[in-house]
Amino acid sequence: MDPVESAGDESLALSYRTLDVRFTGSGAEYFRIWIVNLLLLIVTLGFYWPWAKVRRLRYFMQNTLVGGDPLDFLGDPKQMFKGWALVFVLYAMYNVASKSSSLASLVALIALGSLWPALWRSSMRFRMGNTSWRGLRLKFTGSTADAYRALWPVALAVLPVLVVGSLMPDEPDTEPSVRVLTSLGASVFFGLALLPWLFWRMKAYQHRHYALAHLQTDFRATVRSFYGMAIKQLGLMLLLVLVVVALIWAVFALANKPQAASEIAASATLLWILPLLLVGLVIGSFFIGMGPWWDTRLQNLVWTKTGNAQLRFISRLRFRDMLWLTVKNGVLMVLTLGFYWPFAKVAMARLRLEAVSIRTVIDLEELVEAELDKPQEAAGDAAGDFFGMDVGL
Repeated sequence: MDPVESAGDESLALSYRTLDVRFTGSGAEYFRIWIVNLLLLIVTLGFYWPWAKVRRLRYFMQNTLVGGDPLDFLGDPKQMFKGWALVFVLYAMYNVASKSSSLASLVALIALGSLWPALWRSSMRFRMGNTSWRGLRLKFTGSTADAYRALWPVALAVLPVLVVGSLMPDEPDTEPSVRVLTSLGASVFFGLALLPWLFWRMKAYQHRHYALAHLQTDFRATVRSFYGMAIKQLGLMLLLVLVVVALIWAVFALANKPQAASEIAASATLLWILPLLLVGLVIGSFFIGMGPWWDTRLQNLVWTKTGNAQLRFISRLRFRDMLWLTVKNGVLMVLTLGFYWPFAKVAMARLRLEAVSIRTVIDLEELVEAELDKPQEAAGDAAGDFFGMDVGL
C-alpha cells in the first residue's frame, strides 16, 4: 500500500470520530471581493494590500467548515500594514545595494536572508494565532532557534552560488573565466541536490509545531519520501527530453527522404515550424501535468503524516481531479483574459480542502475550554507573502 494513501496510525483508538472539511464559498461572491480589492489596490498604489489580504483570508476562512463549524481570521490590517511597510523598507534597501556592485548585493542579500527565519517563524505565529475554530485560537509553538536550525541548509545550498556569482564581471563585455563558470555550475548542481532535504526540514518545522489548545502535531514524513518524489519528477523530465529528441530526429529524418523533401520544399518554413509545434505540445503537456502531480503528492504526503495520538489529518486528493481542474481553469483564464481567476481560486480551494478530513478520539468540548492564544506581531506575516510562501493553513 502506498504510504501516502495509508493513514493508519496505531496510536489512534478504533473508536474515532471523523471531521469532514467543507468549503462553501462561491466564485461569484469572491469575484466581488476580488474586483473591489483590485480597484482599491490600483487607486492606493498598493497601500491597500493589508486590508485586501484580510478580506481575502476572512472570506476563505469563514467558508471553510471543519466538522460543520467555520474557521475565522481575526487579524488586524493595521498591524499587518506595519509588517508590510517593514518588508517594503527591507526590499528597498536591498534594491539600492544591488545597484552598487555585485559584492554589495551579496552582502545585502546575506543580511536579508539572515532575518528570514525569524520573520518566517513570526509569520506562522501571527497567522495561526489569528485563526480560530469554535472561538479557540490556533497556535504555532516553534521557536526562533528551531527556525534557524531548520533553515540553516539554505545557506549551505545558496551561499556557494552567491559567492561564485559575485565573482562574475560587472562589465557586460567581459567574459567570465572557465573556472568561474565551472564553479558556478557545480554550486548550482550542489544546491539543487539539497532542495528535497531543505524542503523536508521546512515542512517538518512547520508541521511539528501546529497546536490546538494543548494538542501539538507531529510530522512523520521522512526525507526519503521527499527525495523519492523529486527523483520521480526528475525521471519524468528526462523522459520528456528523450521524447523531444526523438520527435525532432523523426521530423528531420522524414525531411531527408527524397519524396518528403520535394513536398516540403514548397513550404521551407514547415521544416522548422513542425518540430517547434511538436516540442511545444510535448513540453506544454508535461508541465500542465507535472504541477498537479507534484501538488497532489505533496498535499497527501505532508498532511497524512501530520497529527498526534489524539488527532490526525487525512488527505486523499486525486491526481486526475487536480489535472482536470488545472486544465479547465487555465483554459477559462485565457478565454476570459484573466477575469476567471476568482472562480478558479474558489474551485481549487474547494477541491483541495474537501480532500482533507480529521480523525480524532478526543472530546472537542475540552478543547474549547483551553486557554486562548494571544495574537502575535504582524511583521512576519507580510514577509511570508513577500518571499512567495503561503505559510498559513
